[in-house]
Amino acid sequence: MIPLPPSLAGQRIIPVVVIDDAGFAPDVAVALMAGGIGCVEITLRTAAGFDAISAASQSKSTIVGAGTVLTPDHVARAAEAGARFIVTPGFDPEVVARAIELGLDVLPGTATASEVQAALRMGVDVVKLFPADRLGGLDLITSLAGPFPTTGFVPSGGVSASNLAAYLAHPNVPAVSGSWMVSRHLLGARDVAEIERLSREAVALAASVTP
Repeated sequence: MIPLPPSLAGQRIIPVVVIDDAGFAPDVAVALMAGGIGCVEITLRTAAGFDAISAASQSKSTIVGAGTVLTPDHVARAAEAGARFIVTPGFDPEVVARAIELGLDVLPGTATASEVQAALRMGVDVVKLFPADRLGGLDLITSLAGPFPTTGFVPSGGVSASNLAAYLAHPNVPAVSGSWMVSRHLLGARDVAEIERLSREAVALAASVTP
């Protein structure tokens, strides 16, 4: 199996958190960890993003990353807040270069062979495939794995408990990215018990898969 970047080593599920209350971020991280998931991608889609990254990063047991990173300045601010990795929706060489410069692992968003090739030229061999469900999902990953056999693809967009196992069974998929265990509804309801339950269920599904 193709390994993830060092900060995410051993992780198979990357939860995507879009949170409005930064103060609740540590509770989310604890619930995910209780369910067996040791990392979290907190997006910058809300005003609470950077503060939530900072709050969640206080727990040294959870690997915290920043998502929806759009600019080099976002990278720097995410690093200052305690992020250990960044995730982007699309491929921006300036953003990737800034992350590498600051020593952060990066999963740049890709949708085409050209973008995968550009990532490889910058030394990135694991990329995010987004939006995976709209692009063709496993069929596209299988097609891209032909010319890029040593590249890892982390599908994001449309990933759920129903297709998690199918994705992880592909040798070029080291992990999946999704939000079903940390949906906006669950975050708004502060339902840590359900976050933990869904996380535990996802981890069990991932453990049942042999790539």
